[in-house]
Amino acid sequence: MTNGNGVPVEPAPPQLNVLAQYTKDLSFENPNAPASLGQQQQQPAINIQINVSANNLSENEFEVILSIEGKAESAGKVIFSFDLAYAGVFRIANVPKEHLHQLVMIECPRLLFPFAREIVATAVRDGGFPPLMLDPVDFVGLYRQNMERQAAAQAASGIKPS
Repeated sequence: MTNGNGVPVEPAPPQLNVLAQYTKDLSFENPNAPASLGQQQQQPAINIQINVSANNLSENEFEVILSIEGKAESAGKVIFSFDLAYAGVFRIANVPKEHLHQLVMIECPRLLFPFAREIVATAVRDGGFPPLMLDPVDFVGLYRQNMERQAAAQAASGIKPS
């Protein structure tokens, strides 16, 4: 494209704007309190699951949900568990279609993660335990894992990916 004078028009730069961030759902359970608050004989086993999902709200607005579930167990008993769905609404413009999915599923949750991490740390601390500081997440690796899982599920069901 030219501007009418034969000079090429510069494409608009890609844009990613955070329109809103919010806690969609938060649950913290301390099922064995007050016994669970005492000195533990051993370090609890902590299991964390992280997932990302997205909803297309309009042509260039997306709700991205970062789901973090965790459980601490010791001697077969749950010490505490939590479930957080932290979301953001993002406006994305001037991004080629072939890069849009990766941007939504990698960069958007990367922007949400520090806030979700703080919510988890505060909830665990307010539950009577030392704050749980989640390690940084490799959202590129998580994205690849999810894409491989989807491809394997499609292959198993006989559906050809589009």
